[in-house]
Amino acid sequence: MCGIAGIYNLDGAPVDKRLLIAMTEIVRHRGPDDEGYLMIDTVSGKTLSCYHQDTIAVIKSQTQPILQAPPGNLAFGFRRLAILDLSPAGHQPMSNTDGTLWIVYNGEIYNYLELREELQHFGYHFTSNSDTEVILAAYQQWGVDCLQHFNGMWAFAMWDVRHRRLFCARDRFGIKPFAYFYDGKRFIFGSEIKQILINPVDRTLNMPMVYRSLKLNSFLCYGDETYFENVRILPHGHFIIIENGQMRRQKYYDLDPATFETSTLTFAEATEQYRTLFTDAVRLRMRSDVEVGSALSGGLDSSAIVCTAVKNTARPFQTFTAYYTEEPRYDERRYVEMVACQANITAHFVSPTPEEMLADFERMTWHNDFPVVGSSFISQYFVMRSARQNRVTVLLDGQGSDEITAGYNHAFYRYYADLLSQVKLKRLANELPIYLKNQEGHRASKILKILLALFFRESMLYQQETKRALPDVLSSAFRESEILHNIVDLPTSRLSNFLYNLMMSTSIQTLLHFEDRNSMAFSIESRVPFLDYRLVEFAFSLPAAYKIRQNLGKYIHREALRTVVPTAIMERREKVNFAAPGEKYWLRSALQNTIEELLNSPSFRRRDYYDHKAISAIWRRFNAGDERLSPLIWRLFALEMWLRVFER
Repeated sequence: MCGIAGIYNLDGAPVDKRLLIAMTEIVRHRGPDDEGYLMIDTVSGKTLSCYHQDTIAVIKSQTQPILQAPPGNLAFGFRRLAILDLSPAGHQPMSNTDGTLWIVYNGEIYNYLELREELQHFGYHFTSNSDTEVILAAYQQWGVDCLQHFNGMWAFAMWDVRHRRLFCARDRFGIKPFAYFYDGKRFIFGSEIKQILINPVDRTLNMPMVYRSLKLNSFLCYGDETYFENVRILPHGHFIIIENGQMRRQKYYDLDPATFETSTLTFAEATEQYRTLFTDAVRLRMRSDVEVGSALSGGLDSSAIVCTAVKNTARPFQTFTAYYTEEPRYDERRYVEMVACQANITAHFVSPTPEEMLADFERMTWHNDFPVVGSSFISQYFVMRSARQNRVTVLLDGQGSDEITAGYNHAFYRYYADLLSQVKLKRLANELPIYLKNQEGHRASKILKILLALFFRESMLYQQETKRALPDVLSSAFRESEILHNIVDLPTSRLSNFLYNLMMSTSIQTLLHFEDRNSMAFSIESRVPFLDYRLVEFAFSLPAAYKIRQNLGKYIHREALRTVVPTAIMERREKVNFAAPGEKYWLRSALQNTIEELLNSPSFRRRDYYDHKAISAIWRRFNAGDERLSPLIWRLFALEMWLRVFER
């Protein structure tokens, strides 16, 4: 787990070494254990390993200082967080045995031991116990198709000396980040956007991104966009090749709609296989040469991870939980303590205050590169800080289960619309009344949403939701009519179409962004077992009726893990995802004066893309008690704080 950086001047101009060093040092938090550099002349093919001030002593003795190295038009920078093979043999940039391949890599290939054994049968020899060396051998054996062999998370850049080819790739679902800038002459890449901004690049704001994230906070990461027009994200499941002066970006992985809901397994068989895949996903993610712990809420997902993980380690196991006392739903300590009792773990608790949040908010914003658009992400930040204080370097977390087994309320609308369109009226009559019975005060709106899902395509539903979500706060010249171009309409069931977009276009991308930045802010590697691609693909192959039953989402998920977690957690019905009190309570108490001052500040008032009259009216309505506006107030606060940190 690390931070990577690189500059490639395609016109042959020498790389500015001081810029590269600055790009590498600014992500020291991603890798405090070691530092490394590689200078490359792409014409002659010459490569030279270099060191700087944080490079470990044994590597310094074998390499040159980067500032004294001969120039090159391609250069890599690297910061290491040592997880596998803690020895100097894991140093990067790393080469294969004959020096014809060089890599800088951030991530973990969890099946590296199995791949290593397979590659040894092809005649490869290994000098380290790292997964990085396995990636190099896999590319040497299979070329670009090596990506199909990996089970894990990754973002890497590899220089192929023989073919004069730069090969960059990101994992299937975007767990690890890769940002870049390309203008035809320069290709600049890094783990974080702030690295790109060190360079002289155009920092024009990307207003569609600003508008989109003010409307819906689960669209903060969208396709290849960032908050800057000319800084891009390599989309998940894609690679980049730069060869013969040309850049090519290509998709190598996607979920296949032809496989959706095609499984013929009985529910009992599917439940057993789901549990087997989940158990193996956790087992693989326990591979580490440093201590592994887990984030833990009082819900099913993280509880199942913890209860499974402890069976795969002989080490003491620590967990980390955020709680608040404003409402019972924000305080899950009693459920966490049930897990602690069953799994024999050491549970740590943290309860961030609004004062602590304000004190760290700029730092949080800087680490995340994007506005911190919801207070739930603050909880995650403080959980990661607690783990670092207790010297845990790897954390497991529960992202992904809602996206693969229908854990969100909007999934029900699609499911019941499918039953109507498929004329499965008996099942509809058996299940819909039970669902509606649990929607007191909202039944009419739920029925309306089911009907909308029946008559509108998925892309249209998203467009309608965006229009209805929150009032516009940008001036009319900056409002965008088309901001959801990546929502896909598939020839599948409505439910599968919805889940596909959650995985590949919308919510999981934003959640993974904050997962990475909040953990790496404290030099912690976060691993997400529910996004093991085998489990994801299997879940998508299951019939809709295995995912939703009556008023229960994630049905197979619940049944598969029933024997894993305490009964009281399995039977919970009041659990709220990512609950935190920022928007509901803090905005009306400790943060109220801060927001008032921010909205009236010169920096905020001078921004011509805001509709200041509309914002003033919204603030008055909020202070008069309109709770629906609290998410928008929070997002305006977060955006202004981001602008102060990143805008020049």
